[in-house]
Amino acid sequence: MATEDKNRATAAAILPLVGGAANVASIAHCMTRLRLGLHDRSLVDDEALKALPAVMGVVEDDTYQIVLGPGTVARVTPEFEQLVEEEREAAPTPAAVAAASSDDLAAQGAAIKAQQKAKNATPFKLFLRKIANIFVPLIPALIGCGIIAGLNGLLVNLQWLPAVTPALAAMASGFMALIAVFVGYNTAKEFGGTPILGGAVAAIIVFPGVANIDAFGQILSPGQGGVLGALGAAVLAVYVEKWCRRWVPEALDVLVTPTLTVLISGLVTIFGLMFVAGEISSAIGTFADWLLSNGGAGAGFVLGGLFLPLVMLGLHQALIPIHTTLIEQQGYTVLLPILAMAGAGQVGAAMAVYFRLPRNESIRRTIKSALPAGLLGVGEPLIYGVSLPLGRPFITACVGGAFGGGFVGLFNQLGDTVGSTAIGPSGWALFPLLDGNHGLGSTIAIYAGGLLVGYVAGFLATYFFGFSKDLLTEFNVSQEPAPSTIAATGGTTPSTTPSSSGGPDTPDPGTDPAKAPAGV
Repeated sequence: MATEDKNRATAAAILPLVGGAANVASIAHCMTRLRLGLHDRSLVDDEALKALPAVMGVVEDDTYQIVLGPGTVARVTPEFEQLVEEEREAAPTPAAVAAASSDDLAAQGAAIKAQQKAKNATPFKLFLRKIANIFVPLIPALIGCGIIAGLNGLLVNLQWLPAVTPALAAMASGFMALIAVFVGYNTAKEFGGTPILGGAVAAIIVFPGVANIDAFGQILSPGQGGVLGALGAAVLAVYVEKWCRRWVPEALDVLVTPTLTVLISGLVTIFGLMFVAGEISSAIGTFADWLLSNGGAGAGFVLGGLFLPLVMLGLHQALIPIHTTLIEQQGYTVLLPILAMAGAGQVGAAMAVYFRLPRNESIRRTIKSALPAGLLGVGEPLIYGVSLPLGRPFITACVGGAFGGGFVGLFNQLGDTVGSTAIGPSGWALFPLLDGNHGLGSTIAIYAGGLLVGYVAGFLATYFFGFSKDLLTEFNVSQEPAPSTIAATGGTTPSTTPSSSGGPDTPDPGTDPAKAPAGV
């Protein structure tokens, strides 16, 4: 009960600081963030939000995102939704609505929205956001089924509970067997179609009966094309549906539109998309295996070193379908353990900052509060509260990630494959999801070794190269640094400063870090 009261108290503290229920247009959450669509951004009190103990930071993107951390956000969101509903029922037309509807506030909101769009709403980033919105809701099921799969594998290897392992195998594999349906449903929803029609067309891909179909001389296999085929089929279904809505008479729409949508999209899927998507999926798996087998150390070094900048630019979202395809094909993705080393470099860099700035209690307090989350793979507090505002430590954190990624990649090159059965977690939280080709013990040892290398390399690189003399002089003081100080000393993001509350401040909107599978 105490936990429920705490979650409700957190939700109750957040609601007035975002302008109240009347200012909330939409509510959603991912692995770490409460995502709010707001009518008027100017009604939000950023500083007060960041001062709340439960808030790790805020991120502004196409939605206003409050970083609460894994687990917490899933418990606070329902309480927040209930409070919004209660407030709206009690006062359906509060003064805030009238104020927000005035010409001045409308113009101000339009200006803020235009500024955000100019910085972030490039066609490529908008497309990547759609891709992320399709796959991110699937992550909890991937994690749960992945952990059950790992537990089942352990019991099978130990020959324990033989009567239970078939049931665990069914639990672990059921979702993956039908993942194409969920991808199709989410794709149609995201692209503006009827979700259930997208799921219906994608279901063709996993239907066992396709094994009886000869498509241009090739017998199809259930699941051929996987999530990529489901994505393509659902997008096609959306366009067919929209075409039908324009041309089919309204009296016949309820009968004709769904029928034509499934019929046309289904035929194209069976006699085209399944083959093409199957070839692409096979090529992705083959290339990943070839890359790590022939240049694992170098590839791991590059991937581990570049992942933090990719997250900052929002480009990491392009990797989500690749991870999912590899998990569908091989049972695990070999890329995620390498990319997770970026978080290790971030942790090592933060520890070095802690020791290099013994007089700056503000930054040291931020590090102490954010380090546990960083060890568990939630990187936003350390990125936005420590390394990015200081500038150089962000670069040296990337160096630590590069060495950790190179370590894991080297063992892949030597034949010890390290993979993850799900996407989302990293850091220590990834241990229950690890899998490989040489036994769980070897896989865990290699991943742990990579984390250690990332910690050490990030620490050393930051300790010796992370501070110029001016930067060290400016920040190794007891006073709290001002934003202008960071700008003058070469900080990467002048608008981002360590907060006195121990949490990160808002990054520059241009960094577009939002919608990552939780953490780095």
